[in-house]
Amino acid sequence: MSVDHYENFPVASFLLPARLRPAVEALYLFARSADDIADEGDATDAERLAGLSAYEAQLALIERNELPTDVQFQRLQQIIRQYQLPIQPLYQLLSAFKQDVVKKRYASYPDLLDYCQRSANPVGQLILHLYGAATAQNFRDSDAICSALQLINFWQDVAIDWQKQRIYIPQDDLRRFAVTESDIDQQCSHDAWKSLMQFQVQRSRELMLSGMGLGRRLPGRLGLELRAVIQGGLRICEKIELEQHNVFQRRPKLGRWDWLVIGYRAIFK
Repeated sequence: MSVDHYENFPVASFLLPARLRPAVEALYLFARSADDIADEGDATDAERLAGLSAYEAQLALIERNELPTDVQFQRLQQIIRQYQLPIQPLYQLLSAFKQDVVKKRYASYPDLLDYCQRSANPVGQLILHLYGAATAQNFRDSDAICSALQLINFWQDVAIDWQKQRIYIPQDDLRRFAVTESDIDQQCSHDAWKSLMQFQVQRSRELMLSGMGLGRRLPGRLGLELRAVIQGGLRICEKIELEQHNVFQRRPKLGRWDWLVIGYRAIFK
């Protein structure tokens, strides 16, 4: 298993309270299906953008308290009403998916964080709303965790993203460490690449740790679930380092032993 920010919806977790499963499943289906429109298959960019615009049109119907024409969005409307969820995070997700269609490079780390703010952070915000834990402090920590998970996913998926003509490593960092796009294309794991990846992994780890208090603050099963997610992201960082930052030859994934380590750390650390 890998770290993926939409997979961090706890849709299949035994820790998820039964009463919240329909809500989480509806939100997950929205995020996953919209992401697939932006990423999967052989559609043209224009077709992908049109598909995401159709999603926006369905959200607009919900926002106006009108009945969506799509069954998936009718279910989503019921969840939004039941839990009084804000609709803006859903628009933010669509904004990020649209950006993925047209934007393939990021000039700087702040530019990348702006993308994470819309592609990942809304997931955590919606979960906090569902659990009645939507406070400013919780949002700050959740945003740090979600952005860190998104960044870690980028570092483990460098080779996959390159096949989609995308580079999420900030361009100014590539220049700083003297790594070129040709190096990525040729999968060169030289010293400059290792230094670049070491820098990115450590920066993402520090961001994750800055939000770690949320996992202890949230009660019961939600807190345990979040601590496991955090430890999963940190474990991927460790595996990237164990592979000497060569994410080209072996994409870091979590195996059975890793989950035992994650479980122990989630409970006792």
